[in-house]
Amino acid sequence: MNKIFTCLFLAMISTACSDVLDEKPKSLASENFYNTAAEAKAAVNAIYGPMRGDNGLSTNYPAQLEGLADYGNSRGTQTPVSLYQGLDNTNINRVGVIWDNFYQSIRNANLVISNVPKGTSMTDAEKTLYVAEAKYLRSLIYFAMVRNWAGVPLRTEANMTVADVPRSSVEDVYKLILSDALEAEKGLPDAPTEIGRPTIWAAKTLLSEIYLYQENWELSSAKAKEVVDSKKYSLVEVATSEDFQKIYGPEVVNTTEEVFYFKYSRQQGFGLVSYAHRKTAQYAYFGPGGVYAQYTDSVSNSVIKNWDFKDLRKKHILYNVDIGLGATSCLFRKYRDPAATAGAGNDYPWYRFADVLLFHAEADARAKGAPTAAAIESLNKVHRRAYGLPSGAVSAVDFKAADFTLKTFIDKVVQERGYETMYEGKRWNDLKRLGIAKQRILEVKNIVIADKHMLWPIPNSEILYNKALTVKDQNPGY
Repeated sequence: MNKIFTCLFLAMISTACSDVLDEKPKSLASENFYNTAAEAKAAVNAIYGPMRGDNGLSTNYPAQLEGLADYGNSRGTQTPVSLYQGLDNTNINRVGVIWDNFYQSIRNANLVISNVPKGTSMTDAEKTLYVAEAKYLRSLIYFAMVRNWAGVPLRTEANMTVADVPRSSVEDVYKLILSDALEAEKGLPDAPTEIGRPTIWAAKTLLSEIYLYQENWELSSAKAKEVVDSKKYSLVEVATSEDFQKIYGPEVVNTTEEVFYFKYSRQQGFGLVSYAHRKTAQYAYFGPGGVYAQYTDSVSNSVIKNWDFKDLRKKHILYNVDIGLGATSCLFRKYRDPAATAGAGNDYPWYRFADVLLFHAEADARAKGAPTAAAIESLNKVHRRAYGLPSGAVSAVDFKAADFTLKTFIDKVVQERGYETMYEGKRWNDLKRLGIAKQRILEVKNIVIADKHMLWPIPNSEILYNKALTVKDQNPGY
């Protein structure tokens, strides 16, 4: 099945971007532009454009993070990333354009939040919906930014006309992130108005992860449990390793597992697919070829070596290709699109139901001080599916609470989440949140990470042109 609906949605976004993003804010004639629901929707669509592009979520953002994960390495121009020895100019520029694109999307969200409530030709319900979607996206972007840069300048609807904005504390950034997510939870619908748009359940999932980072275990568990108990989502069942393509394949429009994805078509493809592959006589997982910028090793990398071969995810994700580093080197094939001619059609799974279950497993155990039956069951659902077993039925691969302390259970959840979300741009921030990033990289790669490499540098484009910042505002070590 072709991704017809996705393509229509992306075409709509592209049109909105060309109409809105290339204009200066004052040229939008906001007193007229936001009067109707169609105009408000076009403005919301414009939020997605910059963040979704090659300089954002399509390529640079996940590529930078995947080079830092314990289970893999980068090569070529991405090599300095996975050496943890500082970014060269190429990668500093890549990080810089992520920052720029994220702020363009934030600016477009601010325009919606400021102007849609003034619209004269739409209902209050429509206004609430569009503002809630804008706040969801703004919360999500700032959440990504604070984890990678720490405190950042907070640009909101209240200071849109101010060019020079000081750097806020991490605490203040989180206050805005949480406020926006809670407002989104109030205003988003029960079901997506179109495939690829957020819902109340996407907001609850975002809140669950925010609360994990704030170590508010009770609220994190409660929000994840609301999503689980809603029965809106279920894991896609598999019997073979290739069945995982029913989740990640380029022709998939959406699934029972999709909570919130960034949608791509081959016209505006997910660029990480290009980064993943090397076209050979045996393998052609990406039509144009690929640059195989990330790789791992089935022997020298202990994360991969210790991964059970009976786990279907291992065969699905990895394939052996000698890229000049020996016969045990592997590339990642979670995302593949052999029919692609330019961009790939795979979507970026920001939140899947598997994420919800693993958030719940960790948070519920931490909240209760021990692995609970509910936490064990959430973990087991993901684990059973990995072995091709029905996710909701007791199985021979089940974990049992009696076999764990709280610490060893959290370790198991962390391991499972590493396998489950491999090549989704999530692992490095998980390791940092848990305070084990340095330890893991030393154990797996025998590299000592300096403190400065735990964050990305604030780009020169901000330091030089934002007069509220000085070089003292730069992250330490840069």
